[in-house]
Amino acid sequence: MSFRATVLTLYPEMFPGSLGHSLAGRALEAGTWSLETVQIRDFATDRHRTVDDTPAGGGAGMVMRADVLARAIDHAAPQGDPRPKLLMSPRGKPLAQARVRALAAGPGAVILCGRFEGVDQRLIEARALEEVSVGDYILSGGEPAALTLLDAVVRLLPGVMGNEASGEEESFEGGLLEHPHYTRPQLFEGRAIPDVLTSGNHGRIAAWRREEAEKLTRERRPDLLPAREGEE
Repeated sequence: MSFRATVLTLYPEMFPGSLGHSLAGRALEAGTWSLETVQIRDFATDRHRTVDDTPAGGGAGMVMRADVLARAIDHAAPQGDPRPKLLMSPRGKPLAQARVRALAAGPGAVILCGRFEGVDQRLIEARALEEVSVGDYILSGGEPAALTLLDAVVRLLPGVMGNEASGEEESFEGGLLEHPHYTRPQLFEGRAIPDVLTSGNHGRIAAWRREEAEKLTRERRPDLLPAREGEE
């Protein structure tokens, strides 16, 4: 069974976007995964197709309505649909590679793209939405975040990457950032490829790559090290 993604959005024309190209695009065309978009406004009941209203208690901006979103979600994922229901939100749990792998191993995902100031909390609780963040910054809406999440997931689906080892030797897969990479020419503007990489000694190469990965992680993402040390 292929991975099935359903995206609920006010801007379905934003999809597949970048997902229609390269590895994800070829996999989409081959049927390795499928993508459906649902226009949230189709589930509004007034002639203006209203999906938001002013926040209770006052404040700036607008809030997406629980009743409209509930109808859209129930249409996209009827009772018994095994796919997790995700809400792209800056207050969500940061997306990590472990969660990406878990999603890739499942049947797919139903993804709600928030807009405006956010989504009525009652809808999040009533439909058990998992809030997911792609970083500590604010986007204009959940669509770019959904594209990012799906790109991360789709590349891990069986057969999408030509070399399956490519997905195993990357940043975050082993709790470390990835080691540096080099290729020809041997000399570039006076900078040579490290000798160890052309030595043919696979044991030394593996040790060098691990040392470099640990060095980069200490320098750039020391927050990753406590969690990793706790696993060892």
